[in-house]
Amino acid sequence: MSAAIGVDIGGTKIAAGLVADDGSILDAANAPTPASADDIARVVVDLVEQLDGEHEIDGVGIGAAGFVDADRATIRFAPNIEWRDAPLAAQVRELLDVPVIVENDANVAAWGEYRFGAGEDVDDLLLVTVGTGIGGGIVHGGQLFRGSYGFAAEIGHMRVVPDGILCGCGQHGCWEQYASGRALVREARRHVSEADRAAAPLAEKVEGDIERITGPMVTELAQAGDELCIALFAEVGRWLGEGIATLSAILDPSVIAFGGGVAAAGDLLLVPATSAFEEHLTAREYRTPATLRLAKLGNDAGLIGAADLVRSEPV
Repeated sequence: MSAAIGVDIGGTKIAAGLVADDGSILDAANAPTPASADDIARVVVDLVEQLDGEHEIDGVGIGAAGFVDADRATIRFAPNIEWRDAPLAAQVRELLDVPVIVENDANVAAWGEYRFGAGEDVDDLLLVTVGTGIGGGIVHGGQLFRGSYGFAAEIGHMRVVPDGILCGCGQHGCWEQYASGRALVREARRHVSEADRAAAPLAEKVEGDIERITGPMVTELAQAGDELCIALFAEVGRWLGEGIATLSAILDPSVIAFGGGVAAAGDLLLVPATSAFEEHLTAREYRTPATLRLAKLGNDAGLIGAADLVRSEPV
């Protein structure tokens, strides 16, 4: 039985999975992300060797958070790992002698959702991953859209507030500063620091130490009915809905799927996002709007998509 191996490289963990052609994960392994970027290829190879077993391996697909060149081999820049023009595909291929591709992590997650998850019934998909920041992936006409140089779909850095909050990318007013886990936590901490009465349950939970406030904590309180935390999700959802309305005016997708840690809050995010999307979508009364869905594959979307991509587009 043949299979491909998908690898998802994160800032703290590298996850790998042996993936069948129906998207099912046959086996999985993981390891801590090494401190040195130079050691990552060796860890990837070790994980692949743990998983290949009795299977004939079609190839290795790697998803990584960063700007991946059009050659699907070189990571030009990564924000959380010290990759600068890193020839990761060549490094892994030299040690394994199998087809290897490298792709942006949100792109492979979008491909996984398109093939086996929220977009499996359509020919196009916009995936919006809502975590600490915002990532995105675009599938159009059954093809992953990567742009001329491989850097397409960095949707979190669409500027929505001129001269707004400073973003880690160096620009001001990026979408992810208002519609992400970072925004959720920032606003929660602000309410506690200002001694807002509505923030009393949150302040009590962290004993007044705002640095202990996290996205999952805000989610937990919101799900328990805390009015302030519900309102914070509503504000993030509003920004999210306005942003996808703008993207829909450009891309006109059939389905917009939401993934990432913050999206796990479900209707807390999806309901206000849908309301804002419907309010701000251009010419809504004359068009069929995109269907908004939660992503289905969870944390496995990246490695499933990476494995399927190397099988679909071998090098």
